[in-house]
Amino acid sequence: MPGRTWTVRLTGHPDHTVSVTCSTAACKMPPRSKDAASIRRFAAEHVKAHGRLAGARPSAACSCGSAQCTLHETRVHCAGTSLLVLVHNPAVGQVWTLAEVCQACARNIPHITILATAKPALPIPTAPSVERPAQRAVVPGGFSSPEAAPDPSPGRRRPHHPRRSRG
Repeated sequence: MPGRTWTVRLTGHPDHTVSVTCSTAACKMPPRSKDAASIRRFAAEHVKAHGRLAGARPSAACSCGSAQCTLHETRVHCAGTSLLVLVHNPAVGQVWTLAEVCQACARNIPHITILATAKPALPIPTAPSVERPAQRAVVPGGFSSPEAAPDPSPGRRRPHHPRRSRG
């Protein structure tokens, strides 16, 4: 299953307005605005909402590896658990990328925040049926029946504790 990627981007225009776009066509974006700070907050919250809804999938392939490792400089072999990460360089502040990547790629991506770690799908164990021992009778008062008591060891004695004098 290919890893998913979302990109939220701010774009400045010559009329000093800012717009925000999302790589998901179904997302509704606010109109252009001269209030760059509010559009930037919207973009950050929008990508976080994608992250909350998406979660990391254990069977997802690394989206970074399928994109020739464009999120980092060094080429690595994909390995490890699938992670949902947010990549955002606060110095640039115009692009947020949410991606499913492997642990090996995540170590090499700068400005990363891990949002979720995929839980590996656990195989359902097929344990052989085990016969359960029959319940032993309980004597009223909370004591178990004589059959439940272990056999005393014939040669074993209780440890000797010297008596203390009261004084």
